[in-house]
Amino acid sequence: MIIRRYLVKQVVSTSLVVIALLTLIMMGGRLIKYFGVAAQGRLDASILFSIIGYRLPEFLTLILPLGFFIGLMLVFGRMYVDHEMAVMNGSGVSRHQLARLLIPMSLVFLVAQGCLMLWASPWGLRQYEALATSQAVRTGFDLVRPKEFISAGRYTIYAGDLSEDRRNLKDIFVYERAKSEGKPDVIILAKEATRVEMQNDTASVVDLTEGRRYEIYPNQPRYSQAEFQSYRLRLESNAEAKFESTEVEALPTSKLWSNRADPVVASELGWRFFVPFTILVALMLSVALSEVSPRQGRYLKLFPALLIFASLIVALMAVKTRISKGEMTVWIYPTILVIYGIAAMLFSRKQKLAPKIKKQIQRVRS
Repeated sequence: MIIRRYLVKQVVSTSLVVIALLTLIMMGGRLIKYFGVAAQGRLDASILFSIIGYRLPEFLTLILPLGFFIGLMLVFGRMYVDHEMAVMNGSGVSRHQLARLLIPMSLVFLVAQGCLMLWASPWGLRQYEALATSQAVRTGFDLVRPKEFISAGRYTIYAGDLSEDRRNLKDIFVYERAKSEGKPDVIILAKEATRVEMQNDTASVVDLTEGRRYEIYPNQPRYSQAEFQSYRLRLESNAEAKFESTEVEALPTSKLWSNRADPVVASELGWRFFVPFTILVALMLSVALSEVSPRQGRYLKLFPALLIFASLIVALMAVKTRISKGEMTVWIYPTILVIYGIAAMLFSRKQKLAPKIKKQIQRVRS
């Protein structure tokens, strides 16, 4: 049908432009954050775009429904302003029939959103976690800048000078925080340090020469001291150096399903299965909220409609937290979607319901 092709072309092109713009804004802010981390020496600048690429599917899970909704609002709003909707209504095609024509396209967006939620986003998070873990072991020579204190996990390192090949440090200070309570903190002072290449070892290994090693017990008036001519120090992988905690979000859906009795896993599973249906709710809300008169302009109801749709996403995120704590069941997800769907149907029937409600109020008053 010509009308369907016309609508699909308009909605898809507009939605893709909005999605691209929102992605650029969100990823640009994230990239600036990572540039700051790289500037502090805690991240290799060469992997910045790899990190952004792996995080992209995660961001698209929220950007895609929002971009689709904005695209629908803009297209329907323009049709009202340009009198196209009036012409179609005069030809016997209502806005609800137009919405039905867009259902196949909406299902395509729903499938794309489902693929992002069930496969692409967890895969990207796993790759991101692997990359973050590899950066977590960037200690010692990989991080040190001359005459600056650098912190990496349990270690704080200072070097007076660094060779060009980054293999030798001079005037070394190393502080190692205790792994657990009751264990001593360690301070090492050395004249020189040389990097040692170790195969199949993710930690940094250095040989220190001509120095002293102190063991200090926090909140206790005692310490131990030892002098050494040569001392090999192994800087362990920093298990704490993760940008975010995304353990459950990164797990494959099949693995989550086998452990669905756990509340945290159940909340994540429900999030992945039910959030894609916000695409259909977006279609229903856009049909109900996009109606404007030509004098009002196409953007008049865009902001209020955005607040309503954003409240849906916020509600789903809020119940996700409550489900993970065992305070709600996973079926609260479809309940919220149904409530917003009913609200969309009520909004779409406001022209018919408003006069009836007004007459009923007048009858009660009289």
